[in-house]
Amino acid sequence: MAYTHRFTDGSPCNLTPGKVVCVGRNYAEHAKELNNPIPSSPLLFMKPASALAELGEPLQIPWGLGTCHHELELALLIGRPLKGADAAEVMSAVVGYGLALDLTLRDLQSSLKSKGHPWERAKAFDGACPLSGFLPAGAVTDWRGLQLRLRRNGQPQQQGNCRDMLFPLDELLSNISQTFTLSPGDVVITGTPPGVGPLYPGDVLKAEIVGLLSVDTRVAHLAASGETP
Repeated sequence: MAYTHRFTDGSPCNLTPGKVVCVGRNYAEHAKELNNPIPSSPLLFMKPASALAELGEPLQIPWGLGTCHHELELALLIGRPLKGADAAEVMSAVVGYGLALDLTLRDLQSSLKSKGHPWERAKAFDGACPLSGFLPAGAVTDWRGLQLRLRRNGQPQQQGNCRDMLFPLDELLSNISQTFTLSPGDVVITGTPPGVGPLYPGDVLKAEIVGLLSVDTRVAHLAASGETP
Protein backbone atom coordinates (compact mmCIF):
# COMPACT_ATOMS: atom_id res chain seq x y z
CA MET A 1 0.00 0.00 0.00
CA ALA A 2 1.36 3.41 -0.98
CA TYR A 3 2.25 5.71 1.90
CA THR A 4 0.09 8.80 2.52
CA HIS A 5 0.37 11.45 5.23
CA ARG A 6 -2.41 11.38 7.81
CA PHE A 7 -3.40 13.17 11.01
CA THR A 8 -4.03 11.19 14.16
CA ASP A 9 -7.36 12.93 14.87
CA GLY A 10 -8.84 11.84 11.53
CA SER A 11 -8.88 15.32 10.02
CA PRO A 12 -8.09 15.41 6.29
CA CYS A 13 -4.49 15.72 5.17
CA ASN A 14 -4.19 16.62 1.51
CA LEU A 15 -0.42 17.07 1.48
CA THR A 16 1.44 14.98 -1.08
CA PRO A 17 4.45 13.21 0.48
CA GLY A 18 7.69 14.85 -0.61
CA LYS A 19 11.32 14.64 0.37
CA VAL A 20 12.60 13.87 3.85
CA VAL A 21 15.33 16.13 5.19
CA CYS A 22 17.26 14.34 7.94
CA VAL A 23 19.47 15.72 10.69
CA GLY A 24 22.43 13.66 11.86
CA ARG A 25 24.09 13.78 15.28
CA ASN A 26 21.65 16.24 16.84
CA TYR A 27 22.02 14.59 20.27
CA ALA A 28 25.55 14.73 21.68
CA GLU A 29 25.21 11.37 23.44
CA HIS A 30 24.25 9.65 20.19
CA ALA A 31 27.28 11.11 18.42
CA LYS A 32 29.46 9.82 21.24
CA GLU A 33 28.02 6.30 21.19
CA LEU A 34 29.06 5.95 17.52
CA ASN A 35 32.41 7.65 18.11
CA ASN A 36 31.44 10.50 15.81
CA PRO A 37 32.53 14.12 16.30
CA ILE A 38 29.87 16.51 17.60
CA PRO A 39 28.95 18.85 14.72
CA SER A 40 29.26 22.62 14.98
CA SER A 41 26.40 23.10 12.51
CA PRO A 42 23.50 20.83 11.49
CA LEU A 43 24.56 17.73 9.57
CA LEU A 44 21.98 17.23 6.81
CA PHE A 45 21.13 14.45 4.37
CA MET A 46 17.97 13.44 2.54
CA LYS A 47 15.71 10.49 1.83
CA PRO A 48 13.33 10.38 -1.15
CA ALA A 49 9.56 10.04 -0.85
CA SER A 50 9.98 6.38 -1.85
CA ALA A 51 11.64 5.78 1.55
CA LEU A 52 8.37 6.58 3.37
CA ALA A 53 6.34 3.77 4.90
CA GLU A 54 3.66 3.38 7.56
CA LEU A 55 5.26 2.89 10.97
CA GLY A 56 2.38 0.76 12.24
CA GLU A 57 2.89 -1.84 9.51
CA PRO A 58 5.56 -4.58 9.82
CA LEU A 59 8.97 -3.08 9.07
CA GLN A 60 10.46 -4.39 5.84
CA ILE A 61 14.23 -4.50 6.18
CA PRO A 62 16.60 -5.40 3.31
CA TRP A 63 18.23 -8.42 4.92
CA GLY A 64 21.59 -9.64 3.72
CA LEU A 65 23.25 -6.20 3.82
CA GLY A 66 24.50 -6.34 7.40
CA THR A 67 22.88 -4.96 10.53
CA CYS A 68 19.97 -2.53 10.34
CA HIS A 69 19.72 -0.13 13.28
CA HIS A 70 16.67 1.69 14.61
CA GLU A 71 16.97 5.44 15.13
CA LEU A 72 13.84 6.96 16.69
CA GLU A 73 13.23 10.59 15.72
CA LEU A 74 10.69 13.38 16.01
CA ALA A 75 9.18 14.09 12.60
CA LEU A 76 7.85 17.48 11.50
CA LEU A 77 5.30 17.76 8.69
CA ILE A 78 5.68 20.95 6.67
CA GLY A 79 2.50 22.73 5.58
CA ARG A 80 3.74 25.80 3.72
CA PRO A 81 6.92 26.69 1.81
CA LEU A 82 10.01 27.71 3.75
CA LYS A 83 12.91 29.30 1.90
CA GLY A 84 15.57 31.42 3.59
CA ALA A 85 13.28 31.62 6.62
CA ASP A 86 14.01 33.23 9.97
CA ALA A 87 13.87 31.07 13.11
CA ALA A 88 11.11 33.27 14.50
CA GLU A 89 8.71 32.30 11.72
CA VAL A 90 9.41 28.67 10.89
CA MET A 91 7.37 26.85 13.54
CA SER A 92 4.14 28.26 12.12
CA ALA A 93 4.85 26.21 8.98
CA VAL A 94 4.80 22.95 10.96
CA VAL A 95 1.34 21.41 10.70
CA GLY A 96 2.08 18.07 12.34
CA TYR A 97 4.35 16.30 14.83
CA GLY A 98 4.98 12.58 14.52
CA LEU A 99 7.44 9.75 14.96
CA ALA A 100 9.94 8.40 12.47
CA LEU A 101 12.39 5.54 12.39
CA ASP A 102 15.52 6.43 10.48
CA LEU A 103 16.40 2.87 9.52
CA THR A 104 20.12 2.59 8.91
CA LEU A 105 22.13 -0.23 7.37
CA ARG A 106 24.97 0.37 9.81
CA ASP A 107 27.60 -1.96 8.37
CA LEU A 108 27.01 -0.59 4.89
CA GLN A 109 27.07 2.99 6.19
CA SER A 110 30.39 2.37 7.94
CA SER A 111 31.85 0.90 4.76
CA LEU A 112 30.67 3.84 2.68
CA LYS A 113 31.98 6.37 5.20
CA SER A 114 35.39 4.68 5.28
CA LYS A 115 35.64 5.22 1.52
CA GLY A 116 34.43 8.82 1.67
CA HIS A 117 31.25 7.88 -0.19
CA PRO A 118 27.71 9.23 0.38
CA TRP A 119 25.39 7.36 2.75
CA GLU A 120 22.28 7.05 0.58
CA ARG A 121 22.55 3.30 0.00
CA ALA A 122 22.48 2.82 3.78
CA LYS A 123 19.88 5.46 4.63
CA ALA A 124 17.55 6.06 1.67
CA PHE A 125 16.43 2.62 0.51
CA ASP A 126 12.73 1.88 -0.04
CA GLY A 127 10.97 1.79 3.34
CA ALA A 128 13.90 3.39 5.19
CA CYS A 129 11.70 6.03 6.84
CA PRO A 130 8.61 4.59 8.54
CA LEU A 131 6.36 7.39 9.83
CA SER A 132 3.49 7.51 12.29
CA GLY A 133 0.40 9.58 11.81
CA PHE A 134 0.91 13.23 12.72
CA LEU A 135 -0.47 15.04 15.73
CA PRO A 136 -2.03 18.31 14.49
CA ALA A 137 0.23 21.18 15.48
CA GLY A 138 -2.43 22.59 17.78
CA ALA A 139 -2.21 19.47 19.95
CA VAL A 140 1.41 20.27 20.87
CA THR A 141 1.64 23.12 23.34
CA ASP A 142 5.39 22.96 24.07
CA TRP A 143 7.52 21.50 21.29
CA ARG A 144 10.68 22.28 23.26
CA GLY A 145 9.81 19.69 25.91
CA LEU A 146 8.67 16.76 23.76
CA GLN A 147 10.05 13.46 25.01
CA LEU A 148 10.77 10.47 22.77
CA ARG A 149 10.91 6.86 23.90
CA LEU A 150 11.44 3.51 22.18
CA ARG A 151 11.03 0.07 23.69
CA ARG A 152 12.19 -3.09 21.92
CA ASN A 153 10.66 -6.36 23.09
CA GLY A 154 9.47 -4.56 26.21
CA GLN A 155 12.90 -3.24 27.16
CA PRO A 156 13.85 0.48 27.18
CA GLN A 157 16.03 1.19 24.18
CA GLN A 158 16.03 4.92 23.37
CA GLN A 159 14.91 7.98 25.27
CA GLY A 160 15.51 11.67 24.69
CA ASN A 161 14.00 15.09 25.10
CA CYS A 162 13.92 17.91 22.56
CA ARG A 163 15.68 20.04 25.16
CA ASP A 164 18.73 17.81 24.67
CA MET A 165 19.04 18.65 20.96
CA LEU A 166 22.20 20.45 19.91
CA PHE A 167 20.13 22.48 17.43
CA PRO A 168 16.53 23.14 18.51
CA LEU A 169 13.67 22.77 16.07
CA ASP A 170 13.30 26.43 15.11
CA GLU A 171 17.04 26.81 14.44
CA LEU A 172 17.05 23.57 12.46
CA LEU A 173 14.22 24.56 10.15
CA SER A 174 15.71 27.98 9.56
CA ASN A 175 19.10 26.46 8.80
CA ILE A 176 17.65 23.84 6.45
CA SER A 177 15.62 26.45 4.58
CA GLN A 178 18.79 28.36 3.72
CA THR A 179 19.85 25.42 1.50
CA PHE A 180 16.75 23.37 0.70
CA THR A 181 13.36 24.92 0.04
CA LEU A 182 10.94 23.03 2.25
CA SER A 183 7.65 22.44 0.44
CA PRO A 184 4.21 21.42 1.72
CA GLY A 185 4.26 17.66 2.29
CA ASP A 186 7.98 17.52 3.05
CA VAL A 187 9.07 15.97 6.34
CA VAL A 188 12.00 16.91 8.55
CA ILE A 189 13.31 14.26 10.95
CA THR A 190 15.29 15.88 13.68
CA GLY A 191 17.95 13.52 15.02
CA THR A 192 18.00 10.48 17.28
CA PRO A 193 18.80 10.18 20.99
CA PRO A 194 21.29 7.57 22.23
CA GLY A 195 20.49 3.88 22.43
CA VAL A 196 20.43 2.93 18.74
CA GLY A 197 20.92 -0.74 17.99
CA PRO A 198 20.25 -3.61 15.62
CA LEU A 199 16.84 -4.97 14.68
CA TYR A 200 16.02 -8.66 14.27
CA PRO A 201 13.12 -10.52 12.64
CA GLY A 202 10.14 -10.63 14.99
CA ASP A 203 11.27 -7.73 17.21
CA VAL A 204 8.33 -5.83 18.72
CA LEU A 205 8.72 -2.05 19.05
CA LYS A 206 6.77 0.64 20.88
CA ALA A 207 7.58 4.19 19.78
CA GLU A 208 6.25 7.17 21.72
CA ILE A 209 6.04 10.88 22.04
CA VAL A 210 5.47 10.46 25.76
CA GLY A 211 1.93 11.39 26.79
CA LEU A 212 0.84 12.31 23.27
CA LEU A 213 1.42 9.54 20.72
CA SER A 214 2.19 5.82 20.84
CA VAL A 215 2.71 3.39 17.95
CA ASP A 216 3.30 -0.36 18.12
CA THR A 217 5.08 -2.12 15.28
CA ARG A 218 7.25 -5.13 14.62
CA VAL A 219 10.02 -6.26 12.34
CA ALA A 220 8.87 -8.52 9.53
CA HIS A 221 10.23 -12.05 9.48
CA LEU A 222 12.66 -13.10 6.82
CA ALA A 223 10.84 -14.12 3.68
CA ALA A 224 13.04 -17.21 3.48
CA SER A 225 11.70 -18.45 6.80
CA GLY A 226 8.38 -19.29 5.19
CA GLU A 227 6.51 -17.21 7.74
CA THR A 228 4.08 -14.49 6.77
CA PRO A 229 5.17 -11.00 7.92
